Amino acid sequence: MAHLDSLCGTSNGDANDPHAAVSNPTLPEDGLILVPARNTVLFPGIIGPMILGRAKSIAAAQRAVREERPIGILMQRDASIEDPGPDDLYHFGTIANIVRYMTAPDGTHHAIFQGTQRFRVLDYLPGTPFPIARVLQISEPEIQTPEVEARFRHLQSQAVEALQLLPQAPQELITALQATTSPAALTDLAAAYMDIGPEQKQEILETVDLIQRMDKVLRLLAERLEVLRLTKEIGLQTKAAIDERQREVILREQMAAIQRQLGENDGRAQEVAELSDAITRAQMPEEVETQARKELRRYERMPEAAAEAGMIRTYLDWLIELPWALPKEKPINIAEARQILDADHFGLEKIKARIIEYLAVRKLALNGKAPILCFVGPPGVGKTSLGQSIARAMGRSFVRVSLGGVHDEAEIRGHRRTYVGAMPGNIIQAVRKAGSRDCVVMLDEIDKMGRGIQGDPSAAMLEVLDPEQNGTFRDNYLGVPFDLSRIAFIATANMLDTIPSPLRDRMEVISLAGYTEDEKHEIARRYLVRRQLEANGLTPEQVEVEDQALTEMIRAYTREAGVRNLEREIGRLFRHAAVRIAEGSADRVRFGVGELASVLGPPRFENEVAMRTSVPGVATGLAWTPVGGDILFIEATRAPGQGNLILTGQLGDVMRESAQAALSLVKSRAGALGIDQAVFEKSDIHVHVPAGATPKDGPSAGVAMFSALTSLLTDRCVRSDTAMTGEISLRGMVLPVGGIKEKVVAAAAAGLSRVMLPARNRRDYEEIPRSARAAVEFVWLENVEQAISAVLDEHEARHSPVT
Repeated sequence: MAHLDSLCGTSNGDANDPHAAVSNPTLPEDGLILVPARNTVLFPGIIGPMILGRAKSIAAAQRAVREERPIGILMQRDASIEDPGPDDLYHFGTIANIVRYMTAPDGTHHAIFQGTQRFRVLDYLPGTPFPIARVLQISEPEIQTPEVEARFRHLQSQAVEALQLLPQAPQELITALQATTSPAALTDLAAAYMDIGPEQKQEILETVDLIQRMDKVLRLLAERLEVLRLTKEIGLQTKAAIDERQREVILREQMAAIQRQLGENDGRAQEVAELSDAITRAQMPEEVETQARKELRRYERMPEAAAEAGMIRTYLDWLIELPWALPKEKPINIAEARQILDADHFGLEKIKARIIEYLAVRKLALNGKAPILCFVGPPGVGKTSLGQSIARAMGRSFVRVSLGGVHDEAEIRGHRRTYVGAMPGNIIQAVRKAGSRDCVVMLDEIDKMGRGIQGDPSAAMLEVLDPEQNGTFRDNYLGVPFDLSRIAFIATANMLDTIPSPLRDRMEVISLAGYTEDEKHEIARRYLVRRQLEANGLTPEQVEVEDQALTEMIRAYTREAGVRNLEREIGRLFRHAAVRIAEGSADRVRFGVGELASVLGPPRFENEVAMRTSVPGVATGLAWTPVGGDILFIEATRAPGQGNLILTGQLGDVMRESAQAALSLVKSRAGALGIDQAVFEKSDIHVHVPAGATPKDGPSAGVAMFSALTSLLTDRCVRSDTAMTGEISLRGMVLPVGGIKEKVVAAAAAGLSRVMLPARNRRDYEEIPRSARAAVEFVWLENVEQAISAVLDEHEARHSPVT
């Protein structure tokens, strides 16, 4: 350790006459007089001498003494500058009191300062004879926590040990260290007398957070202790084994031992040279390369055994391996892209057309900002595979980022390097894995991101998916900007409701409906059968599945919007065949409709529409679910009572209100429907929606509930081939609802031939698949009277009218 050096250099020629250069104006009260210092930092609580050589510095100190004002000590960035300006000084310094000021017989000016408090320069005041600035005084709160106490005791013991290892231990300083009880004072005292460079001391002075400051001083002090211990050990060995004839050999061994301990060997030099060449080859932007070489210099000076050395090396590896340079743009062949999409996916004509438009725009506008596509649809309809097809069509690498269950913002932006085990976020990791800055990144299950105590990852995705911002995306781990603007982002989701609206606004939503029965049959025949044959080690000559068997599997063994369960059932068939072929009991296996039950078991699903709608009070509705559309049965019955409405089936608030509105509508039209008003007072009406374990909500079952109640109270059956959806109002109007495409597909898959929809949903007609449109008849409803006339049997009531 060394004592505080002189804060200024040799005297200038006009040092004896400071008033010749400056005047004596009134100084502003809110400013702090500043004195620049060369190569030394004054810490709070430290008393140090100062030789004043500049005329401005002499005048500033004399003025401060005369007016009993404190003074600020700031270190110069470059010690060779004789008249430093604001840009030549650091922004952090120490406020000090002038304990003593004197002029020596040789004409030099001396001052003794006592540091009191840190400060940061806000702005310099113009028109002053010497530097004066408005500053922010930084208070030093006393923190008493177990973390601070542990660091305080460790620092105190290490500082005392370092002083005791010196050839002439300064006993006064050891006593001062042992008597200090303030962690902040101890940290500044140890930093002031530590044998380190002025830039390192300035860095410690600028560290306001006490724990971070103590960690820096502990790290530097540990390095000095290692050198002092090694020096003492080598000195003892040398003293014991001293011999004139072996002196040169011992000195060389000492030098080698010191180099090994400090990590200064040929291997480190070669490693640093290789890293420097790798940084050059990476073609980083200027700002990034500057940061990389700064870290490389730190790594070169750091011992190999230091814990931070591994962290810096990992950081440099990340910077080097990221694809900073933009590869040569590959031309997009639109005709080839069509062939790839048709080969990978059956149907989805509108989706394919939109993808072709997307690729055409990317081909013509090379530097344009492409939209972020978001495929929304039920599971198993091919959202992820569409992204892979886009990557193939563009000739780019593809990488998938799973966002399901992500609830930490750091998973997107990365962790700061100060944390143990810090890593970049998923986006930067994906780019590194792809090895290209113009890759296709699939953000899978973006609707399933959660919000936790660590932050909101969807908020971090806003910058990633905004074409105006992602050109300078800054990962917390890297700490430098990375350009994401050339990446083709494609997101997938099952539903839009859980995606925050600001994030949804940055994406172009493309909806994928569930497949019809014919589409599932074609997908199974073209893709699933071949894929499962390869997965189970079979050939088409060994196993065959009849078309009728595929159709039966779709109808009786699966009920889904996509084809995942269908592929699993095909896999079960082929595994059964693989067993028979492997054990030699058969050379060729053919599956027809009759063989399905023996392998897959009895049918799991049956068409119960006709059975459920064969009695009055039962209507078939249509529902939307996250996995596609579905049919929904509304059952109503009545019993003697006091006019109560009973609702069961785990209905939500909106659906309960829809049932109450339907009953009120039936009461208001009782006369026109031929219903005696007394029946409502003498009977309890019970409305039940089967599948009671499944929660249900929404207003779209209004028409079905009204039809079921009318059917019950008029004793007329609802047509068994008809399903309906639509919200109702108390005026009897049928209002539009959502999910028309999925609902119609579900009706066609259930074997229904008629669908009643709100007339204001005609705008959704073009989105319905052609096969579904051809399979069902559409009845467009303006009001509930049209629904009753279209859905109730025309026959007279089978029983007497309800009274």
